[in-house]
Amino acid sequence: MSAVLPPTADGDGRASVALAELLALRARAARKPLSPRRSHAAPAGPQASRVHGRGMDYAESRAYQPGDDVRRLDWRLTARSGKLHTKLFQEEREGRLLVLLDTHSSMRFGTRVRFKSVQAARAAALAGWLAVRAGERVGALAFGERRHQLRPQGSTRGALALCGALASWDAERGPASAAEPLSEALLRAGRLMHGASRVLLISDGLSTDEAAKGRLIDLARHTDVAVLIVGDVLELASAPPGRYPLEHAGLRREVVLVGDRQRRDFQQALGAGQARLAALARSLGLPHRVIDTTVDPLDTVAALLAGVKAGA
Repeated sequence: MSAVLPPTADGDGRASVALAELLALRARAARKPLSPRRSHAAPAGPQASRVHGRGMDYAESRAYQPGDDVRRLDWRLTARSGKLHTKLFQEEREGRLLVLLDTHSSMRFGTRVRFKSVQAARAAALAGWLAVRAGERVGALAFGERRHQLRPQGSTRGALALCGALASWDAERGPASAAEPLSEALLRAGRLMHGASRVLLISDGLSTDEAAKGRLIDLARHTDVAVLIVGDVLELASAPPGRYPLEHAGLRREVVLVGDRQRRDFQQALGAGQARLAALARSLGLPHRVIDTTVDPLDTVAALLAGVKAGA
């Protein structure tokens, strides 16, 4: 496990993650109404239990069944109905959110407002602030060129740790790891879930491989999985006709886009990763959203944490 330290210099919020911005998102998340969560997996929140003790709240009553604890009989309902009824209680269990963050070099790209990597960090931070506000613990797993993990922590401390990790991972210098297929990242996540009740995957989709489908199915059997796909505007829609200067690894090139087919082919080539991951999430019925680098991700993240599927 890597140590989480604040970056030596805060980023600009455009090409690099700004820790100050991630911390400031707390106020915006605090004003967002928490939506009821829709879950299709085994519930990890309040659950009905036949055992009553500390940390238990009354949920409902039902007809008495052999084996029920007679000390939990609902005498008022029994008297009114003339039939034995048992009280059920729900146990308050602490949920856990695990954020899977893509750190491949393809995330360090953007033509409007900010890089995809910066937008992904903003979305992850918002997820952290919303999760701890809902009483959950939050942890993170970076995959791709940076491979780190942040153990789940609760309360404000958990969200602060997440923000610090996001900024530190983005500012990290030194040799990067080789590309990591999404399937391998999901396998690592399955081993390091720490009892997570839900997982939020944030990626541009370029690392999506054929084996990722099986791994996502396995992961979704044990926890709720949502997918946030981040793209640049050039990856998500055809660009207007014109000349576009692009720079990569210190090399500057100019792309001339004129005809409709040329612009469409260019967009489809750039946006192949987003399309592939969106199609995979759709085929598995996973809640997913696609955002570009210009938008405010708050509503999108809140909808995904509530388990709302695309188009719902």
